[in-house]
Amino acid sequence: MTWLTSESPLIDWQQGTVTFPEQVTIASEEEADPNPLANLPPQYHEFAQVFGEEEFKVLPPHREYDIAIDLIPDAKLSPGPIYGMTDAESKALKQHIDKELATGKIRPSTSSAGAPVMFVKKADGSLRLVVDYRKLNDVTHKNVYPLPRQDNLMAKLRHAKIFTKLDLRWGYNNVRIKEGDEWKTAFRTKYGLFEYLVMPFGLTNAPAAFQHFMNNLFRDLIDVTVNQLFCKLSKCHFHVTTVDYLGIVISPSGFSMDQKKVEAVTSWPQPRTVKQVQAFLGFVNYLRRFIPNFSSVARPLHNLTKKETPWTWGDLEEGAFQELKVLVTKSPVLIHSNPGLPYYLETNASGVAMGAILSQRGSDNQLHPIAYMSKSFSGAEANYDTHDKELLAIIKALEERRIFLEATDKPIQVFTDHRNLEYWMQARTFNHRHAQWRIFLSDFNFEIHYCPGKQSGKPDALSRRSDYINAPQEPEIMLPSEVFANTSEAELEIVTEIRGKLKDDPSLEPIIQFLTEDADNAPPSIRKAYWDYDWEEDLLWYRGKLVVPDLELIKEQLLKEFHNSPLAGHPGQQRTLELLNRNYWWPGMKSSAKEWVECCPICQANRRAHAPVISLKPLEVPPFPFHTISYDFITGFPKSNGYDAILVKVTAKGLADLFITHVWKLHGLPVKTVSDRGTTFTGKFLRALYQRLGVNPAFSSAYHPELDGQTERVNQFIEFYLRSYVAADHSDWATWLPLAEYAYNNARHSATGKTPFELVFGRSPVMSPSNVPANVPEADHVADTLAQEWKEAESALRLTKERMAGNKGITPEYAIGKKVWLDGKNVELRTNSNKLDPKRLGPFKVLEKISSHAYRLKLPETLKIHDILS
Repeated sequence: MTWLTSESPLIDWQQGTVTFPEQVTIASEEEADPNPLANLPPQYHEFAQVFGEEEFKVLPPHREYDIAIDLIPDAKLSPGPIYGMTDAESKALKQHIDKELATGKIRPSTSSAGAPVMFVKKADGSLRLVVDYRKLNDVTHKNVYPLPRQDNLMAKLRHAKIFTKLDLRWGYNNVRIKEGDEWKTAFRTKYGLFEYLVMPFGLTNAPAAFQHFMNNLFRDLIDVTVNQLFCKLSKCHFHVTTVDYLGIVISPSGFSMDQKKVEAVTSWPQPRTVKQVQAFLGFVNYLRRFIPNFSSVARPLHNLTKKETPWTWGDLEEGAFQELKVLVTKSPVLIHSNPGLPYYLETNASGVAMGAILSQRGSDNQLHPIAYMSKSFSGAEANYDTHDKELLAIIKALEERRIFLEATDKPIQVFTDHRNLEYWMQARTFNHRHAQWRIFLSDFNFEIHYCPGKQSGKPDALSRRSDYINAPQEPEIMLPSEVFANTSEAELEIVTEIRGKLKDDPSLEPIIQFLTEDADNAPPSIRKAYWDYDWEEDLLWYRGKLVVPDLELIKEQLLKEFHNSPLAGHPGQQRTLELLNRNYWWPGMKSSAKEWVECCPICQANRRAHAPVISLKPLEVPPFPFHTISYDFITGFPKSNGYDAILVKVTAKGLADLFITHVWKLHGLPVKTVSDRGTTFTGKFLRALYQRLGVNPAFSSAYHPELDGQTERVNQFIEFYLRSYVAADHSDWATWLPLAEYAYNNARHSATGKTPFELVFGRSPVMSPSNVPANVPEADHVADTLAQEWKEAESALRLTKERMAGNKGITPEYAIGKKVWLDGKNVELRTNSNKLDPKRLGPFKVLEKISSHAYRLKLPETLKIHDILS
C-alpha cells in the first residue's frame, strides 16, 4: 500500500473511480538531460562530465570566497512564522527538502533563528521556493564589492563574430556558507528547521559574493572542471552568430531587443492600479536603452506612482502607455562602437527631462545609434535655466558613455539646438557650477555645433540623418521666435489657470459667493466691503483688474512674464509692479515684485549701480512732445547684422537723413536738440542745417555726459537690456534692439509718471491679447486724454527737477558665509564686447573680513585674480 500513501488518490466507491490530485512540480534547474552529448560539439566531448548530472550531486568544496554573514553589533535573530500551505504546496515543499538533504545543500538545524518560507508561482505553473530573509538582511553588514556594469560587458563584444554561451547550474549554490555562519540561514517549515551549507538566493550579500567568486575564477581562465562547476547543456549555445544575453540579442551588427520581451510589452493589459503601473514601468525600464526620450514619454505614468498623486487614468496616461508600446516595436539595432571612428552626440533638454543619442557612421555612410540616454531632471536641476539644462544634457550623456568617449583621438561632434553652447568653452565662466562642469569636460575631446531645432528635430531622428554640417539653413527671421509666442500664449494660459483656481482660494470664497449668489440680499456692510469687486466671464475683478488667487505658481508665472520676458526687459521694482498693475491685482503684489526683482540673477549680474557720483543737471521741462530731442551713439559693439553701433557710423549728412526719416515725417521738427560734442553732432553741415531749420542745438561739456542725463539713462537701459538677452558671443545684439526700444517706451518714467508710449499715443501698448474688455475712444476723447496726460507729465517733471540731488554712499557690511556679487569692471573677460559683458560676477561666498572695506572671497579656479577684494 506504499503507493497509496505516496500518491494519495481520491477513491469514489459509489462511482467506482480513482482520480489523482493536480500534480504541481517545484521549479528546479536540475533536470536530467536524456542525452548529455546530443547538443555538445564533438571537440568538447572530453569535457562531458561538466555537462553531466551525476557529478552535480557532490557538495561544492569550501573556498576562500565562502560567503560570510557578519551581523551588526547587538543584533538578535528571532524565528519567523510558519505560513499556511495548500496540499500541493506542502507536497512540493517536502520534495524540495528531501532533494536538498540528499545533495547535502541543507541539513537539519538547531538554530535559534528561522526565516519563514513561501512559494511563488512561475509563468509555467511550477512553484519556486522562496526563503524570506528580510529580517536577516536588515542586521547584516553590507558587502559593497562592485558588480559589473552591463554596458561595460557589452562594450567588450564589439569585435565578436561567433558566440558561445554557457549556463552554470545553480549559480549561487556553487558558493559555500562560511563555516560557523550556517545557523544564520536557518528556515522554518512544517517539516522541521533546516539550514543551508551553500549560498541560497535571497541573502543581501549574495550578488557581491558570487561576483567576487566569478572575477577570481576567470582571472586566468582556469578549467571549470578543476573548480567542480557544472553547466546545463540544454541552455548552452555553441558557435552561434546571435545569442540572447540578459534579455538582449547580441550579434556582430550590434544589440537588439529580445522579441519575447517586445511581445510581452505589446500585449501588456492596461494597468488598473499603481502597483500594476509600477510593474509595467519596471519591465520597460530595462528596455529604455532602445527607447529614445524614454523619461519624457513615460513621465505621465511615473507621476501616477507618486504618493501625493490621486489615481486617474486619462488620455495623457493612456497616450504614454500606448506610445511606449509603439516605440518598443520600432526600436532600431544599436551598433557596436568603433574607437577608430568619430562619435556624433546629439542632445536635447525640455522642461522636465533630457535626452541624447550617441551615433557613428556605418559602412553605408549613414549615422546609426550606439546608445540612447534619457533622464528626468532632479528637483534642483528642474530649476536650472535653459542654458544650464542644455549643457547638463551634454554632461550627463558624456558621463553615461564615458567608457566610449573619454580621451578620444577624434573630437566628438556634439550637436545642440542652443546656440550659446557653441561659445561656452571659449569664454571664461565664474559660476561655481560651471567651473566644476568645465573640470569634468576637460577630459573629453569634443566640439559643439549649433543645429536649429527644426533641422535637428528630436534626438531620436539622429539615426535618420546622413549629415549635419551640410544641412540647409533655415530662412532668417527678424525677431526671435519666443518673442511672438511666449508672452501672448503664456499669459492666456495663465488667465485660463486663474479661472480654474479662483474657487480653490478660501480667502476669495466669500467674495465670489457674494457676487454670484447673495449680492441682492447681503447687508449694507458686506456690500460696501465688496463694492470694488466684479464677477464677469468666470473671473474675479478688483477695480477693473484681474484678481490672482493665492497660488505662488501663478504669481511666479506672471512675474516672469512682466519682468523676465524680452517684452518687459528686466525692469526695476517699480516698473515691474507698474506692468503687473495694469491688468492684475493680488494682496501684497508690491512686496512680491520687490522680492522677485531683488532675487533676479540676471538683474544682479547685469544692472549698474545707480548712485550718482556728482549731482545731475536736469533739462528744462519741454512744453509739448518732441519739443526737445536728445541723442547719442553707443559704440564698442561687435558686428551684428552689419552694424557695430546703435545708430551706425554715419556722416553728419547721414544723421540729418535719420532726422527726416524717423522724426520730422512723424512728429515735425524739434525746437531744441541735446547731444555730446562728437564731431558728428558739431560739424559744419549739421550746424548749418540746424540754423536753416530753426533748431537750437545744445551740447554737454567734454567728459561730463551727466549733463545730458536723459540720453545717458536711455543708453544705460539699452546696454543693460542687451546684456540680459544677447548670446554668449554678443553677435545678435542688433536683433534685440526693436524689443529694447519697445520695453523702454512701455516702462513708466519716474520723472513724468507716464510711459513714453502713453505721452505720444494716449494709451498703453498691448503686450498680449487683452483679458480686460477694451474701450475704443472717439477722436475728441483721444485729444482730451493726450492733453491731460501732458499736463500731468509737465507737473511731474517740475516736481522731479526740484527733487534731484546727489546721494551720499555708505560702506556695506557682509557676513561671513554670505554670498556677494563681484563688480566686473576691472576683470578682463575674453569676449567680443566688454560693453555687453556682465557687470557683476558670482555670487561668491565671503570667507573672511580683512578690513572695514576688504573681504576674502571663495573664487573659482577659472578666475585668475586675487581673492581679497574691496
